[in-house]
Amino acid sequence: MSRMGSKKTRRARRQFSEEFKAGAVRLVIEKDRAVGTVAREMDLTPSALSGWVERARAERTKGKSGLMLAEREELARLRKENRILAEERDILKKATAFFAKQSR
Repeated sequence: MSRMGSKKTRRARRQFSEEFKAGAVRLVIEKDRAVGTVAREMDLTPSALSGWVERARAERTKGKSGLMLAEREELARLRKENRILAEERDILKKATAFFAKQSR
């Protein structure tokens, strides 16, 4: 069954300050409240809040329960570097094939 005329629109991407995120995470971790409840009260998506909580727990446990901030930043930097190197390799492969054809 399709709903005629009622089309769900995506919520515009919002940005939150670190203080706001920390406050929401504090409610979940320190006050032992459910992610869904806090998310509803603060007009957040549960997935966003749970991601913040997961990262905060990783920081608090020094990486035992997930990647710490420094590790996430390093991972992002390495993935970008890897992507650039792969592009450079592909360009060199194409150039090698081109010049190999030309010399025949």
